[in-house]
Amino acid sequence: MSIFNSCFGLKDDDDKSYPNTILTQSPSKPRSSIHNSVLETIGKTPLVRLPPNSKTNPTTSNLYLKLECENPGGSVKDRLSIAVIEWAEQSGKLEKGQTVIEASSGNTGIGMAMVCAQKGYPYVCVMAESFSIERRKLMRFLGAKVILTNPAHKGTGMLIKTKALADKHGYFWPNQFENEANAWIHEKTTGPEILNAFQQASMKIDHFVCSYGTGGTLLGVGKYLRKHSPQTKIHVCEPSNAPMLFSDIPTEYPPEKQDENGHANENGNGHSDEFPSTSFKVPHPVWRPHLLQGWATDFIPKLVSSATEKKLYDSVLHVGGNDAIETAQVLATNNGILSGVSGGGTLFAAISFAKKLNKKSEYCCHDTRYWRTLFVDPIV
Repeated sequence: MSIFNSCFGLKDDDDKSYPNTILTQSPSKPRSSIHNSVLETIGKTPLVRLPPNSKTNPTTSNLYLKLECENPGGSVKDRLSIAVIEWAEQSGKLEKGQTVIEASSGNTGIGMAMVCAQKGYPYVCVMAESFSIERRKLMRFLGAKVILTNPAHKGTGMLIKTKALADKHGYFWPNQFENEANAWIHEKTTGPEILNAFQQASMKIDHFVCSYGTGGTLLGVGKYLRKHSPQTKIHVCEPSNAPMLFSDIPTEYPPEKQDENGHANENGNGHSDEFPSTSFKVPHPVWRPHLLQGWATDFIPKLVSSATEKKLYDSVLHVGGNDAIETAQVLATNNGILSGVSGGGTLFAAISFAKKLNKKSEYCCHDTRYWRTLFVDPIV
């Protein structure tokens, strides 16, 4: 039984008794309504069509962008942030006033800072010094404390530092890379939003394209589309110079220490005392530094591995950092959409695949919104 399900006494195939979150309590309430907090405005993001044979979409297919940048914190990570915090509240893992800590390249950090500010939890973000300065400033503006790590220690170093601080100070660590609430919220909100929008327009989704990051979107939306739109082909993107999924080399994790019931032993912070997801034999052998912040840290997260095991995607697409930046700039100058390098990468992958397939189809591209200094400097 998964950690998430065991917290609520559910079986792994139980789809009826998950706890409610702000996002799932009123799915039909318009974003233009009066809300009790900014958290109620998370989700219900629009889909915008890029017509074929245009400057941004030089293919014969229709491309639709799921604009997660329209979330109040500016990215898809707002969904995961509210999900893991409300999961922790309802499972008794997060106490009133307890400090929350998470490792992030920025977007989860911003989402968590926003959620914690609204709910009254102190928040600490651990991030490598190489990530963009504006995200640090934004988190601090939201009241968060930001702790920087040596870039040479990569994402692994961020996570090891996070666990050490959580253990030392009694902070709550959601651990976004393996927390199933991360995937669950996408299965309950993002996936239905996308499919409902296409059905309302009397269309079918031929292809869904996304990056993987923590694996939450891939696992959650993938499960939903496999069940409710099985004809949809799902494509996952990764950096061309860090082809971890394509390599077919898994990240090897030590076996978790288990109790007498076969469950992983956890401490009060919600993660395994002995073998968290930050503890693996070596960083992934084909990982290299890349420009697509948030797309792929130096290991394959457990949520991504779960999506692979469940065969929730049909192909792996590769994107270079410069191609992602150039595509995002074309999208901005021709369509007025500030997607960021991640959205540019996903769109580039979809365009490249559509050209190769050379068949008129309907594509949904999932935007995550990773804005960064590197992206702005050459333009300014």
